[in-house]
Amino acid sequence: MNEWGTPPVYETTGTERLGRIIAVYQTHYRVMTETGESLSELSGKLRFQSGTKAELPAVGDWIIQTEREPGKGRIERVLPRSSQFSRKAAGTETEEQIICANVDVALLVMAFGHDFNVRRLERYLTVAWDAGVTPIIVLTKKTLMPSIETEIQAVEAIAFGTPILAVDSLTGDGLEELREQLQIKQTIVLVGSSGVGKSTLVNALAGEQLMETGGVREDDERGRHTTTHRELKRLSNGLLLVDTPGMRELALWDGSDGLSSTFSDIEELAENCRFRDCEHDKEPGCAVRTALEDGTLTAERWNSFVKLKREIAYAERKQNVALQAAEKEKWKKIHKQAQAHTKVKYQKR
Repeated sequence: MNEWGTPPVYETTGTERLGRIIAVYQTHYRVMTETGESLSELSGKLRFQSGTKAELPAVGDWIIQTEREPGKGRIERVLPRSSQFSRKAAGTETEEQIICANVDVALLVMAFGHDFNVRRLERYLTVAWDAGVTPIIVLTKKTLMPSIETEIQAVEAIAFGTPILAVDSLTGDGLEELREQLQIKQTIVLVGSSGVGKSTLVNALAGEQLMETGGVREDDERGRHTTTHRELKRLSNGLLLVDTPGMRELALWDGSDGLSSTFSDIEELAENCRFRDCEHDKEPGCAVRTALEDGTLTAERWNSFVKLKREIAYAERKQNVALQAAEKEKWKKIHKQAQAHTKVKYQKR
């Protein structure tokens, strides 16, 4: 199993097998174990004990399963995650969606041209830092631009030490520098909107045609959407890559820690305010307002920080209500189960 990453320490017994989730479907999971690949389903106990969908297995999870017959398994438990890349599930207010788990590096992929958007990149950075994942910014399709200096400077202004690599996946330009940033057995997730060239980048890193790719539409320079589901792939060079479908929405689930890392410049400015509880509005001695007035801090970056902070606060309020409801529902299930057990016990007397 070591070729699929570094598994947590866990002693299996009897028919138990340590495995890693490499793909998730509606009701089944593709799992890689030491005996090979299996198509597995959840045990009734795990399904019952999982209070939220976020507690169910996700791509990248290490799990324990029992094998009833060759090629088929039953997932008994999900092992603790070292990291989890998640977002607020699209179309909901209180549901967390795990994009992938136990990830080491996030390649934040954005294309030159119409897709270029540093505000979106700030959002990606916030999610990555909060997940406990090391981000690397990868700017693709550099041949679309006669000059990339302005775009690189714009990214450098918000990245603060995060590696920034401009690549062309078709010509190979910049790929060697990217490979040098990655290590064998690391689990790497590619995150970016549809058409930025994630599948083409996977193929370039692999050195073979692993993923279907689409051409670039002439009207808006965007690539065609090709990836339809998340999948963990092991490349022949030892890298482990999670390719994800393009996400129209990357709504923050938590992000409070990630916000501090992404906007460390604003955090440092706030420490110099006269008042500890400064709201950066009209208080005297506000270092943030001073930076805005003299241009040290741009209004666009400040507004982005305020927007993401409000979004996180709103999500936290909704989550507290949802957690209370989930806990109540959990104890209702336990109470009903206890009543049923007691009823059966007395019927046998």
